[in-house]
Amino acid sequence: MEFKTIIYTKDSGIATVQLNRPEVLNAIDEDVLLDLSRAMDDIVKDDDVRVLVVKGNKDAFAAGADIKSFVDYSPRDAHEYIFQVQISMNKLMAIGKPSIASISGYALGGGCEMALACDIRIAADNAVFGLPEINLGIIPGGSGTLRLTRLVGEGKAKELIFLGEIFNAKKALELGVINRLVPLEDLEAETAKLARRLARKPPIALRTAKELIQLSYDVDIHTGLMMEKEKFGYLFSTEDQREGMLAFLEGRKASFQGK
Repeated sequence: MEFKTIIYTKDSGIATVQLNRPEVLNAIDEDVLLDLSRAMDDIVKDDDVRVLVVKGNKDAFAAGADIKSFVDYSPRDAHEYIFQVQISMNKLMAIGKPSIASISGYALGGGCEMALACDIRIAADNAVFGLPEINLGIIPGGSGTLRLTRLVGEGKAKELIFLGEIFNAKKALELGVINRLVPLEDLEAETAKLARRLARKPPIALRTAKELIQLSYDVDIHTGLMMEKEKFGYLFSTEDQREGMLAFLEGRKASFQGK
């Protein structure tokens, strides 16, 4: 499988998607969206993949949309573009496997939204975040108004989006935008360590937990509890459940097979 704008690798159950447009700080255009969508389709189908890591390079995770590519868009063009953005972000969110955004440098606009669509965000101390679209006369369109609000709350999301405020990694940690903050020189190793830990967890239980957490925004507490009860019971039909409990009782590490 060949890609124009990303480097896509798989190793020991971990798939890595690295944005690869360093000349434009990994700005997101239609080719990036197409490559991301194809990679997500492959990850969903590959049962050997347990975890996804999304990253850029030292200077940029992704510095937003490639403005020069759509400055003259008509309303219809803009609608079609953001439709493709949302498809890619939704695929990233819904792959059914844990995803890690490994962030260094700029994570602005669509790059910030891509990080927000991942399950866990680990950032280097040189990372810079923001949704500055308001300064271009537009708004975030790749789910930023929704996902940032869910992470930081309505009041802080309005402040950040209304002002187009850029903030550093320390502030991102304080706000809850990222889960972990590490020195730049440790980012790759800490990301790999986290990915390996997740890859050893039971895949079906992880997928189930992810589904329930994401659905929790859309259902009332009583419906959510009923769904949780049903999913809890379902997991007792899996080999991983038996392996996990036997391993605990026998004092050994479990070996989960995703069955």
